[in-house]
Amino acid sequence: MDINGKVAVVTGGASGIGRACVRAFAAKGAKVAVADLDAEGAQAVAAEVGGVGVGCNVGDEASVNALVEQVGAVLGPIDVFYSNAGISTGGDPLSTPIAVWEEQWQVNLMAHVYAVRAVLPGMLERGSGYLLHTASMAGILTSNHNLTYAVTKHAVVGLAEWLSISYHDKGIRVSCLAPLGVRTPMLGDTNSAFARNAAGPIKEPEEVASQVCEAIESERFLILTDEIAQTWMEMKTNDLERWLKGMRRLQTKIETELGEAD
Repeated sequence: MDINGKVAVVTGGASGIGRACVRAFAAKGAKVAVADLDAEGAQAVAAEVGGVGVGCNVGDEASVNALVEQVGAVLGPIDVFYSNAGISTGGDPLSTPIAVWEEQWQVNLMAHVYAVRAVLPGMLERGSGYLLHTASMAGILTSNHNLTYAVTKHAVVGLAEWLSISYHDKGIRVSCLAPLGVRTPMLGDTNSAFARNAAGPIKEPEEVASQVCEAIESERFLILTDEIAQTWMEMKTNDLERWLKGMRRLQTKIETELGEAD
């Protein structure tokens, strides 16, 4: 898809990958709506590119519906919806409160579902549209000490795959971004035990935005931020038992370093 002149929505657009993609989309001629729980941040980024900034709680369907309605009224029908917003807290099944599970389920997965429900009917009617989803390599591999994030991002990958299979022949294109480490507020300290051992080569948001744009233009489903991600995926699929053993060793290494830091 050529996004020049297209209407694009980016959630989580006030910072990180989202903000970089807003700028990259606008540079390619798209009319961009920036959505974020931080309404002032969204409006500030939108002002940079002559777009529209909207405060939106993506974990609430009514808020997503209101976003889509507002963007449609101001910019026109949405051609590209990029479900990028996400949250991460770390955790395991015993100590993580159910309320945290519910919040991450809503923001990390159901926000994508709400967006699809809001924009897909119009896209199908027009016979074209693009759905982008930020998952994570945590959703293809896993993420040490971060169960809720890994599980919800696995669900995003499953959703994106299903959408691509079901609607491709009806003119809908789907891409799934599965980044390794990216220098954003979510990653935090790039010298942490996790970042040094498990995040892979850390990219800048602008690098990832360029990769996202290239994927849209070539209509490619899976967006990886470094070649090593493909190697790790193949290690998992080629010998799952060996991969699990390696991940256990990695977890022990991270725990050891964390213990030494204490």
